Amino acid sequence: MTKLEFPGSALTTDQWMQVSQLATSLSHEQAIWISGYFAGLSHRARTGDAAAEVAELAPPSQSGPTATFATRLLTVLFASETGNCKALAKALVDKATAKGIQARLADMADYKTRGLKDEQDLLVITSTHGEGDAPQTAVGFFEFLESRKAPKLPQLRYAVLALGDSTYEKYCEAGKRVDRRLEELGAQRLADRVDCDVDYEDAADAWIASAVANLAPAAQAPVSASAATTWSDAPSSAAFDKKHPFQAAVIDNIVLTGRGSSKETRHIELSLADSGLTYQPGDALGVVPRNDPALVEATLEKLSLSADAPVTVKQETISLGEALSGTFEITALTPRFLDHWADITGSDELQALRAPDQKEARAAFQHNHHIFDVVNRFPAPGIDAAQFIAGLRPLQPRLYSIASSLAAAPDEAHLTVSAVRYMLHDVPRTGVASGYLAARTEADATVPVYIQSNDHFHLPDDDVPILMIGAGTGVAPYRAFMQEREARGASGRSWLFFGERNFRSDFLYQVEWQDLIKNGVLSRLDLAFSRDAAPKTYVQDRLRRQGRDVYAWLEEGAYLYVCGDSAHMAPDVHAALTDIVAEHGGLDRDEAGAYLSALQRDRRYRLDVY
Repeated sequence: MTKLEFPGSALTTDQWMQVSQLATSLSHEQAIWISGYFAGLSHRARTGDAAAEVAELAPPSQSGPTATFATRLLTVLFASETGNCKALAKALVDKATAKGIQARLADMADYKTRGLKDEQDLLVITSTHGEGDAPQTAVGFFEFLESRKAPKLPQLRYAVLALGDSTYEKYCEAGKRVDRRLEELGAQRLADRVDCDVDYEDAADAWIASAVANLAPAAQAPVSASAATTWSDAPSSAAFDKKHPFQAAVIDNIVLTGRGSSKETRHIELSLADSGLTYQPGDALGVVPRNDPALVEATLEKLSLSADAPVTVKQETISLGEALSGTFEITALTPRFLDHWADITGSDELQALRAPDQKEARAAFQHNHHIFDVVNRFPAPGIDAAQFIAGLRPLQPRLYSIASSLAAAPDEAHLTVSAVRYMLHDVPRTGVASGYLAARTEADATVPVYIQSNDHFHLPDDDVPILMIGAGTGVAPYRAFMQEREARGASGRSWLFFGERNFRSDFLYQVEWQDLIKNGVLSRLDLAFSRDAAPKTYVQDRLRRQGRDVYAWLEEGAYLYVCGDSAHMAPDVHAALTDIVAEHGGLDRDEAGAYLSALQRDRRYRLDVY
């Protein structure tokens, strides 16, 4: 009889028909359970005890919150902007399966919301985008969860881990929204929500350990990770990551902007040779910066502390100077430091900002003051080094869209960096990472880096048309896109909308775009230079002028990419796209909004905003 061959196995035609019929008849819950059942059979078969697995995994006779722990199903659902939540979710699934829990990993971007009513145990890990928004890839899930379509969930047990940045007023708000809404829908909280700042690792690890301990079946033998039921990606083979960055040599560091520009935008090339690091166009490079030496010196002087003073950081003794240079954040004023300094100084003004009704005043104060300004305005005579660093949070890496393709620049990663420089309280300031990259990366220097995958901003198939919209340094990933498509000989059309201030000084990578147009790699190029003429013209204005063709490209299956400022540019572009779809699609605004939402659900409308 005919056999159907699969890796490591063979099924007869009759057997395959039986499996196929079974698969199409299963409910969401049954499909998850039986996949775990067969994974367990496979594991026990290798250890010679398949019969025990059959008895141990027999289908339950009851369901709902009182079902036997050994038969409950765990979904770990994540929403991530930068990849941190995804990494934590993967770690959680690995730990859960090692304890005998049948678990699966699910990205909110891909999650089928109709399956929510069938979930039993749900652990949610989500970051917050901007001022309380959901991560871009999870907007559809949040809209469903907070709508009238969301089902009642009395059978569900859940817990939420929220990641955020305490310098924002609506700290961890996306996680708080999920937590509140699941409770409103009748779900039972397994544990209190945990809110994590940018130094989330210890708190997140504790939450994961607690969640796994609470869910682990006491009687079930551990299942190996290889036999676990998960839908996760294979781990990276590279030895370098966020905790262990690669020291990348600086190849080049040049100013892209011309004479008279109001900006300083740089093109920086780094060597990844011998690192084993690889990336796709659309991915980001994590840069581990160091603080401005002048700021470190000024802070030490203001506190009357010696750079050589020893301090203990995670059981390791280092100098205070090194701690302030490369270990702690000493620029952005966080609520943690504000509370810490209020306690140390006893300042009435700082104490007043802690009141619950002072949220707006507190946020304004944080926005207009750095740590140095607080130390300067509110002295703390006699403070020692340990007291000072107790209020600081760890210095975090910064992510930059990679502006190159390995196909065009093997063993290299290129960055497009706008150096942030401004005055505050009559003192010159610089961005922590952009200042580090601009001013302190001479040709023989090295920069600690790692790759951060951006799964939601990759290229489609070579024959699919793409619309790329970017302003300023938001053009970086599109340079990588075009390098990749040129190297691959891709047939898909491409159209770039690029905006900056002035044509003569700010047309980033001008010669490269012109060559790509000449060679037919880039099909169309529309430019908006806002300061060259009145009224000001931005990329959203160029989109509207080309609205008929933009809509035609979308109707022909084009993928749409938006990269740049999340506060103004991205919303303005979305509004323009809504107008375009409404006008040229003959739709009202609600219908046009639904059209764009469908593009997002289908992964054809992709954003990388900051």
